[in-house]
Amino acid sequence: MAEIPDASEAPDASQAPEAPGTPGTPAAHGTAETADRTVMRVPADGAPIREERDATDLIGEAFGCGATWVVLPVARLHQDFFRLGTRVAGGIVQKFVNYRIGLVVLGDIAHHVAASDALRDFVRESNRGRQLWFLADEAELADRLAGVAESAIREPSACPAPAPGPRWS
Repeated sequence: MAEIPDASEAPDASQAPEAPGTPGTPAAHGTAETADRTVMRVPADGAPIREERDATDLIGEAFGCGATWVVLPVARLHQDFFRLGTRVAGGIVQKFVNYRIGLVVLGDIAHHVAASDALRDFVRESNRGRQLWFLADEAELADRLAGVAESAIREPSACPAPAPGPRWS
């Protein structure tokens, strides 16, 4: 008959190795307070982020550590992300928008932008907004996050009242 180990001898779950091929675990990501925002930094090493499920996993990890922004190195994105016809970028970005987590793609994408007018326009429009940014380096990231922290954020009471419409009873 096999002996049942004592619970005190069980391995500590916090020391469990990261599963290979997963986008990462909270222990694999660094978080930092930057310009009054909690930012989760995804390491450059690891499986490529290619599917909506990969984005959902990152969003779950961001929620777990209280992050409002995820910084994703260009090296972690599958090449299909930069080919807009594949719809990979749209699916991933939409997940972040739906969960109201900002996404920063950090690194040099000049060769991708040079190869696609559509991607160039997508990057330019994204960088005008407050949800998705394509930034070259850490200094640019710090400047953008500082700008978000300083900008006026509308309080719910300052939002306009909904337009009158039919009443449903």
